[in-house]
Amino acid sequence: MMLYINMLFGMPGMTEMLVIAFIVLLLFGGKKLPELMKGLGKGIREFNNAKASIETEVKESLKEVEDK
Repeated sequence: MMLYINMLFGMPGMTEMLVIAFIVLLLFGGKKLPELMKGLGKGIREFNNAKASIETEVKESLKEVEDK
């Protein structure tokens, strides 16, 4: 049972990734794909920057609490 659940919700294999890439290519076309990837990269970068900022604030707050 657990193996079936893992196969159902596990990481996609090479075949699944190729199918997804083909569908994305069909939906957005070859000319829009670089713009889409650029936007996705910017979004991921902003998310990581926000995550790092929150981690820094939490660590500073914990340090202040420990110092008191």
